[in-house]
Amino acid sequence: MESTYFRRGFGLKAEIAGRLTADYHSAVVETLRANRYQLTVGPLTFRLAQEFGFCYGVDRAVDYAYETRLKFPDRRLYLVGEIIHNPHVNQKLRDMGVRFLARGEDGQFDFSPIIPGDAVIMPAFGVTIGDFESLRGIGCVLVDTTCGSVLNVWKRVESYARDGFTAIIHGKHYHEETKATASQVMKYPGGRYLVVLNMAEARMVCDFIERGGDVAALSAHFREAVSPGFDFGWDLERVGLANQTTMLSGESLAIAEQVRQSVIRRYGAPSEAEHFRSFDTICSATQERQDAIVALLKEPLDVMVVVGGYNSSNTCHLAELVHSHGVPVYHIEDADAVDPAAGTIRHQPIGAKHESVAERWLGDSRIIGITAGASTPNNKIGETVSRVCQTAGLGEQLQALTA
Repeated sequence: MESTYFRRGFGLKAEIAGRLTADYHSAVVETLRANRYQLTVGPLTFRLAQEFGFCYGVDRAVDYAYETRLKFPDRRLYLVGEIIHNPHVNQKLRDMGVRFLARGEDGQFDFSPIIPGDAVIMPAFGVTIGDFESLRGIGCVLVDTTCGSVLNVWKRVESYARDGFTAIIHGKHYHEETKATASQVMKYPGGRYLVVLNMAEARMVCDFIERGGDVAALSAHFREAVSPGFDFGWDLERVGLANQTTMLSGESLAIAEQVRQSVIRRYGAPSEAEHFRSFDTICSATQERQDAIVALLKEPLDVMVVVGGYNSSNTCHLAELVHSHGVPVYHIEDADAVDPAAGTIRHQPIGAKHESVAERWLGDSRIIGITAGASTPNNKIGETVSRVCQTAGLGEQLQALTA
């Protein structure tokens, strides 16, 4: 009987290696690496964070998607959502004939076009239990690229639900990963979850744990971020902390400690274990990229450019981290956001939902920091450096250095 579920690859890495190199390799990035993550081009010096770009989980997901196309050349191939949050990579898959499934106005995926003879890729973020069961019911081939770090979070929140603890998840309730994680608690009849976006929301929950309050107001505020039938009076008596893997690690740890202290004030220190559990579920790649930013910011920088999708949580948090250190930062989605002819940069300001265009953004800057989120391929980093050099009239010099 033909297997219909795959998670460990097809053994085709050698066959896709040339295509991946052609699509994502960068001579500029390799030159930066060879020069201890620094490159001087005329009066400009570029400093690259020592951890950047594709992480292991993203590498695996992209590899697996390419292998799937090669393995099933004659099947219709679908992708649930986006493989990762990077427009360039997703466009490459579209060019390979992958059909993207998007959420409808009701927030649900429509799987009705899929038939048993099709192949469906599940993204690095994972899918909800409901979506997985729906796809299994169709009988199509399923290719699961869910990141191992995400799976670790799933195990954690599932254990909370099994033991009667409500999972408080630091994350974005609308993010694919958090939707998938939250759904894991529903494996158990009494499974409950609550998603908090930031410390301000966590403090609202903590105040209620300690003193009670207006249930109606709290229910209205979190109406899209709780499990069905959530009872604030009952479901916050025993809580376990987890987080979306791409959040700012310092904030996740601070939120966990804030909740722990509230539990102690409410129930007393001897009863802490009966009412509180916690586990740091920030993935190592996210942590490493955040640490690399902090290390880079110890050096003098005039300006910082962060490359990655605007809907990429880990990329947005890298830009926020730079901003919090007082260094001017431009979060761009792709290299073409830098316009050498006009001397402008199209970027998404911190906390904004729309792009802005900054004129004469390079100015007198001479030391330029650069990094990229975990879903950004090397070629987009290299192209960004190239376009910055062109803005300063140094395109030919860069070419000579990286040839």
